[in-house]
Amino acid sequence: MEMTDEEAVYWDDNYTKNTVMPDLTKPGYFSRKYGMVITLDPETSRALTVYAGTVCKSPAEIIAEMVREKIAASA
Repeated sequence: MEMTDEEAVYWDDNYTKNTVMPDLTKPGYFSRKYGMVITLDPETSRALTVYAGTVCKSPAEIIAEMVREKIAASA
């Protein structure tokens, strides 16, 4: 199945050309150069938001640090 022009524009706008961080006010995104959907339960999402405010970082930065630490620990 081939991609339609509308689908191609969507992918270009949201994944290929758009390398800035996504809108972090929208739930489920973290990014360094591009957005990646993740799913958090409501309790975890609230806790992450509160913690992010106390350490003056975005939820995306906190999640990225946690992922890097986990990868480094398993290497």
